[in-house]
Amino acid sequence: MTTHGKNQIRWGIIGCGDVTEVKSGPAYQQTAGFELVAVMRRNGKKARDYARRHGVPKVYTDASELIADPEVDAVYIATPPDQHHIYALMVAAVGKPCCIEKPMAPTYAECVEICSAFEAKNLPLFVAYYRRTLPRFTKIRGWLERGLIGDVRHVSWQFSKPPSAQDLSGEPNWRTDKQIAAGGYFDDLASHGLDLIAFYLGDFKDVSGLATNQQGLYSSHDALTACWVHESGITGSGSWNFGSALNQDHVQILGSQGSIEFSVFDEAPVRLTTEAKTIEVTIEHPNPVQLPHVEAMRDSLLKNEKHPGIGKTAAHTAWVMDRILGRI
Repeated sequence: MTTHGKNQIRWGIIGCGDVTEVKSGPAYQQTAGFELVAVMRRNGKKARDYARRHGVPKVYTDASELIADPEVDAVYIATPPDQHHIYALMVAAVGKPCCIEKPMAPTYAECVEICSAFEAKNLPLFVAYYRRTLPRFTKIRGWLERGLIGDVRHVSWQFSKPPSAQDLSGEPNWRTDKQIAAGGYFDDLASHGLDLIAFYLGDFKDVSGLATNQQGLYSSHDALTACWVHESGITGSGSWNFGSALNQDHVQILGSQGSIEFSVFDEAPVRLTTEAKTIEVTIEHPNPVQLPHVEAMRDSLLKNEKHPGIGKTAAHTAWVMDRILGRI
């Protein structure tokens, strides 16, 4: 990997939309050892505006030019997911490390192609499942590793929310366009939780699911349900509905000696319950929220430390989602 300084990596971002404004872009700028030097957006006016507001020196409207720039050492792909595959293969072709926004790609098959391209050149590949590094969720992993609820038996996740004003208006939205995100909000949101469950309980062994569209407000699915078993024998179930009256985000991990409850997205305490006691812990997210994820990438690239959110783990999450969607 080429860098312009022993302890400095220069990054370029492809796609400077909402996620890069507050969640990720500032994290690259605040991480010692990283420097954000270039951004790309097809809309030149918006790209220049982002660069001006965030103090980024280079602006591109062509992704291939940013990827080829010799002063860009690594590339973060933050476009809608239907563009991840083509851009990732371009980054691999020029031999640069890469981070891809989640989900890694719209299909498991595309994820496998991306992983293969980076593995062939022994290049680092990260995916922005940043919950794996957030203190709130590493706390839960610590409880599980210490065996505080005994042997884990089952995990369940219930998620539901009403349709948004945009959903009801019929306005274009790539998140609910089946050509870009077949699972709709499931692709965008459930991927986070399913990846987190794999992080806690290990790889999924078998997954079954049903997906449908109940509301007819957009082309992608809006109601999904699933059941699964992990390699360890732990069972699981989940349901995701994006047209209900109830706002709900509840994960429960049941063990032989207790349970753990938390929310993937809601700002709620994490709860550990055993026969002896109940503990509730409130852990605020850092600002920007992707800072621990980006700092862990720095430690992986410059200190050879292990990062929990890599291409291989993200591809497994894509496999789980494709199973639920009935695509494989």
